[in-house]
Amino acid sequence: MKRPLHRDAPHESAHLHVTGQAVYVADLPGPLGTLHAALVPSPVAHGRLLGLDASALPSGTPFFTAEHVPGHLHIGPSVQDEPLLARDELIYRGQPVALVLADSPARARALAGLVRVQVEELPPVLGIDAAIAADSWLTQPHRIARGDLAQAFAEAAHVVEGRVESPAQDHFYLETQAALVLPEEDGCLRVLSSTQHPSEVQAEVAAVLGLPSHRVSCEVPRMGGGFGGKESQASLFACLAALGAFHTGRPVKLVLDRDEDMANTGKRHPFRLDYRFAFDASGQILAAEVLLTSDGGATADLSGPVMDRALFHVDNVFYLPVVELVGRVCRTHRPSNTAFRGFGGPQGMLALEQALDRLAERLELDPAELRRRNLYAEGQPAPYGQAITNNRLPRLLDELMASSDYGARRAEIAAFNASSPWLKRGLGLQLVKFGISFTMSVLNQAGALVQIYRDGSVQLNHGGTEMGQGLHTKMRAIAAQELGVTTSAVRVMRTHTDKVPNTSATAASSGTDLNGAAVRAACQTLLDRLAPVRADLGPDASLAELASAAWARQISLSATGFYATPGIAYDHATGSGTPFFYFAFGGGVFEVELNGLTGEHRLVRADILHDVGDGLVPSIDRGQVEGAFVQGMGWMTGEEVLLDASGRCLTHGPSTYKIPSVGDIPLDLRVALLQDAPQPGVVGGSKAVGEPPFVLGLGLIRALRQAVAAFGPGEVELSLPATGEALLRAVSRQRRA
Repeated sequence: MKRPLHRDAPHESAHLHVTGQAVYVADLPGPLGTLHAALVPSPVAHGRLLGLDASALPSGTPFFTAEHVPGHLHIGPSVQDEPLLARDELIYRGQPVALVLADSPARARALAGLVRVQVEELPPVLGIDAAIAADSWLTQPHRIARGDLAQAFAEAAHVVEGRVESPAQDHFYLETQAALVLPEEDGCLRVLSSTQHPSEVQAEVAAVLGLPSHRVSCEVPRMGGGFGGKESQASLFACLAALGAFHTGRPVKLVLDRDEDMANTGKRHPFRLDYRFAFDASGQILAAEVLLTSDGGATADLSGPVMDRALFHVDNVFYLPVVELVGRVCRTHRPSNTAFRGFGGPQGMLALEQALDRLAERLELDPAELRRRNLYAEGQPAPYGQAITNNRLPRLLDELMASSDYGARRAEIAAFNASSPWLKRGLGLQLVKFGISFTMSVLNQAGALVQIYRDGSVQLNHGGTEMGQGLHTKMRAIAAQELGVTTSAVRVMRTHTDKVPNTSATAASSGTDLNGAAVRAACQTLLDRLAPVRADLGPDASLAELASAAWARQISLSATGFYATPGIAYDHATGSGTPFFYFAFGGGVFEVELNGLTGEHRLVRADILHDVGDGLVPSIDRGQVEGAFVQGMGWMTGEEVLLDASGRCLTHGPSTYKIPSVGDIPLDLRVALLQDAPQPGVVGGSKAVGEPPFVLGLGLIRALRQAVAAFGPGEVELSLPATGEALLRAVSRQRRA
C-alpha cells in the first residue's frame, strides 16, 4: 500500500463539489414546518432607536426585538459588546433591529420591509480621520519598542517617512452567512451553521438564550468559503435563528442574500500607517518608527488581535535593530471589521515595503537588491524578541531569483520600456515571513475523536472545519498513515461540538498543525491498545483483522486525542515574548504590463516559491498558494470597498465590486514548493499554508510602481488599491514630473 502522506491527492470533496452533491447549510431544506427569517435593518449608520412600527404586519406574524432575548443581549468573540438586536442606539447601517419569520424567504423579506424603524438620526463617525477627531477608540495603544530611536535617526544617511493607507476587502465567499436551527426534545437546540468556530456559536447561542452549553450543539457540514469572515461573524446569524426557534418551537433558517451579506458584514480592516525609517548609506535599515491605526467598525469583534498581528509583522522579512511600533483601533459607525486571511499581517507589512520601494526609486537601486541587504540572518530577534530560527529566506531568495531568471528579465524589461511609449512593464519581487500560531496562546489547542469499526473502517472527528481549503483531506491522510489503511477506509465526519468540544476556530493557518497533531494522538492511543493483538496475530494483520479480534477481547476501539502548542507566550504589557511556534516563508516575482493611456494592467507572468515544510498533501498546498496569491492580488488592485457619506455600502454585489476573475490570472503561472525543508516539531514536518501566500499579492504593487516609474523620473505616488483610476493618476503625475 502506498503511504498517503506527502503525496498529491484530490480534495476529499472534489467529486461532490463538481457534481453538485456537496451539502451546505443553505441547501438543507429543513424539516416540515421550517420557518424562514429576515432581518429588519437599521436605516442609518448612527442614531437613537425611538421605536418600531410593526402595525402593517399580518396578525400572528412571529416578530422579535431585543426585548425578546431571554439571556445576554450582547455577544462577541473577545469583548461582549455587540447587541444581538438593537435596543437603544443604532451603531451601523444594516444593524439588525428586529427579526421576522415566515414560511418562505421571499415572504419573510417582504414582511420585514413592512416594519418601520423610528429613529433620531445622529452624525456618524466614518473613517479613521473622523474617529481620531472624535477621540473614538476600541482599544488602548499597544506598543513594541527597543533601542535608542533618536540616536539611530541622528546617524542615518537616509530617512524615508510618509503614510500608506491600506484598503478594506470583502470576503466574497461563495456561500453567504447561513444558519438552520432545529429544536430538539426537552428544550435543546441543534444548530447547523456556516461557521469557522462551532464552539463559539454553541457558546453564544446558549448565552443569548440563557441556556447551559450542553443544551446546544453546533454542527458544520462544510462551508463555501470563509477566509476569516465566518470566524466570529457567523455567531450573530446563528443566534438570531436560534432566537426564533426558541420562541416558536419550530425550525428556523436564516440565509443572507449577497447584497445583505456584503452590505452588513465586516471586512478586512482598513489601516493607516504613519512611518519613519532610518537607513545607512548602503540602504541598511537602522530604525523603524510606525504608528498603525485601524478602522475596527462599531464593536470590538477581533480588531484587537488583528492589530496585534499587524504589529508583529511590520518587519516582514527584514531585521529592524531599533523600533518603536504603536497600534490602536478606531471605533466607527460601520459593520464591525473582522478576521480576514492574513489577520492584519499584510497590512502591517505595507509601511516598510513602501519605504524600501521609495528609497530604491530615490537611489535608483534595484528594489530586490535593497531587500537582500536587509534580510534576517539566522537567529536575529524580531521586534518583540523572538529569534527567527530555521530561517530559509536566503536560500529561498537565491532559488527564486535563479528560477525566475530575474536579472535577465529586468534588463529585457528596461529595453522594452525604452522602445514602448505607452505600454510599460515592471518586475516586482515580494518575500514573506509569517508567524504561525494563534497570538492568544490559549487558542492553540485541538481535539479529535477516532473510531475504528469491526470491519476495519474508520470514522474521524476533529475540531477543525472544512471551507474548501482541504483540511479534511489532510486529516484523512494523517489518520490513514497512522493506522496503516488507505484513505478510502477513513471517513471524515461533519464537525460537531457533541463529538469534539471546546474547539478553537479554524483560523490563523493552524488548522492542520493543531487538529493533525490531535488526530495523530488519538490514532496512537488506538495503536497502543491494538499492540498486544498485533503481537498475537502477527505484523501483517490488517486493521480489519485487528479490530475484529480487539472487539472480541472487549478492547475499546474509540479514542480521543488532544494537542496544545508548546512554548507560546507573549506579554502584551511589555511588548515582548514568543507569540509564534515557527515562521512560514515564501516569495514571488511578478511581471506586469501597464497601459499609460487607460490605467489598465495585466499580470504577464508569476513565479512563486513557497515554503510548506514537508507538505502533507502537496497538491492541496499548491492550490492554497495559488488561491491566496490571487486573493492578495485582488486586495492590492481591483477590489475597492466604497461607502457613501451616510455609511451606505455602495459595493454590495459583483456588479460593483471587482474580484479577480480567471482572466486576471496569468497564463504563465509557475508555483513551486521549497524542497527538502521539513519543519521540526510539526505533524509530518509540514507547515501552515493558508495565509502566508496572500502577502505575495503585495508584489504586484512593486511591479506596478516600476511600470509607472518608466513614464517619468522621481518617486512614485500610487494609492491603494491600485485600480485603473489610481494607476492612471500615478502615470499622469509621473509624466508631469
